[in-house]
Amino acid sequence: MKRLITTLLLAATTPLLAQQHSEQSFGYVAPKDPAVQQKLKQWQGIKFGLLMHWGTYSQWGIVESWSLCPEDEGWCERKGPYSKDWYEYKKAYEAIPQQFNPVKFNPDRWATAAKNAGMKYVVFTTKHHDGFCMFDTKQTDYKITNTPFGTNPKANVAKEVFKSFRDQGFMVGAYFSKPDWHTDDYWWSYFPPKDRNSSYAPKKYPEKWNKFKQFTYNQIEELMSDYGKMDILWLDGGWVRPFSTIDSTVSWQKTIPFDQDIDMANIAKMARSHQPGLLVVDRTVTGEYENYVTPEQSIPDKALPFPWESCMTMGDSWSYIPKENFKSTRKLIHTLVDIVSKGGNLLLNVAPGPDGEWHEEAYQRLEEIGKWMNVNGEAIYETTAVSPYQSGKWAYTQKGSTMYALYRAEEGEKLPASLEIPVLEKGQSVQLLGSKESLKSKDKTVTLSDSFRKKVKESPVYVFKLMKK
Repeated sequence: MKRLITTLLLAATTPLLAQQHSEQSFGYVAPKDPAVQQKLKQWQGIKFGLLMHWGTYSQWGIVESWSLCPEDEGWCERKGPYSKDWYEYKKAYEAIPQQFNPVKFNPDRWATAAKNAGMKYVVFTTKHHDGFCMFDTKQTDYKITNTPFGTNPKANVAKEVFKSFRDQGFMVGAYFSKPDWHTDDYWWSYFPPKDRNSSYAPKKYPEKWNKFKQFTYNQIEELMSDYGKMDILWLDGGWVRPFSTIDSTVSWQKTIPFDQDIDMANIAKMARSHQPGLLVVDRTVTGEYENYVTPEQSIPDKALPFPWESCMTMGDSWSYIPKENFKSTRKLIHTLVDIVSKGGNLLLNVAPGPDGEWHEEAYQRLEEIGKWMNVNGEAIYETTAVSPYQSGKWAYTQKGSTMYALYRAEEGEKLPASLEIPVLEKGQSVQLLGSKESLKSKDKTVTLSDSFRKKVKESPVYVFKLMKK
């Protein structure tokens, strides 16, 4: 029966291009704490990070958590032998840990691959909305150490991931879902859930809600005190928020029925008592606990006047699916350049499978990105956005008095004999990154000799360094 369930559900993969909660308003509040300001500046300089969605849902190869949600949305669709009965489905879903045994789990390999790609921070899913914990929490038995993998020396997965990446020099972040669809203090079994929200009105049952608040506080404190140095607390599930923060102009926020305040001020204070300077990212809840903004699966049309990060998938899905449709290396590098030229960071998601490994194609993409970054990384790291940001195939970044013009080439496109750089000014020298040769220029046009062009390897993006002589 387990094999039948797995076979049927592997076919039930749901792409996550539908954004469950990507819309958000932009009323940014800058942090006042000097330690947070310093950390935020450091984070803005590193530009490129890795996000990993991983939980027991990878065993079935389905969308993370959302198939449990009783909403009539594409990403909540249930398939398989229990799909017609929500209660039976939830029972089967919550039994997945009995067979979850990711014996190929090797976070050192992930960290090495990410580092070689030029990534410099990681955000790992410690708990998604389904409530399953990828860390050894003391608040519930619904956790990774209570599976067949629990006897493995690396069973406390989150701790191992954080250590491996920290050892490679990464900034480390913990993804944590504020809603928890497993605990009876959020989806109270007395009232069957109607949607993603709490199944009861917190104001009407304050004792129940206070238990949930304490449960959430305790789990976050575990992560902030027992898992080494932490740089980012990345909170998802923006419908868990004070009612006063709901933005009625944002479509999904209109559906939040009542106040779900978990006292972020108290949580942030506690978290920073353990982790001074911690960046708190209470996604979509505009205010002092959203230290940077996180558009999901999208890139703003223009540069934004505050810290931001696009979180995007390398393939189609946040979670593991057996046959993933990975974006091309060219597309991924163009995406990074697009984001950085507008002043943002890219947090790129790769999903481990039930055996604890990535698709080999994901490793290949990171290796190819790394080759480009080894040559052109100086136009990415520690740069700032500079007007006009982009024009046509060009994108621009700046570092001090040096400006970089990044030409986003199409598939098979090679450098022409002459190229107009719209931002090139009189008196600037021009150099193509990867070459020490100074290029001839007149007005805004750079001339490239045949011999020079033959030496230049094809690239998804050609980067020209513009310097004052």
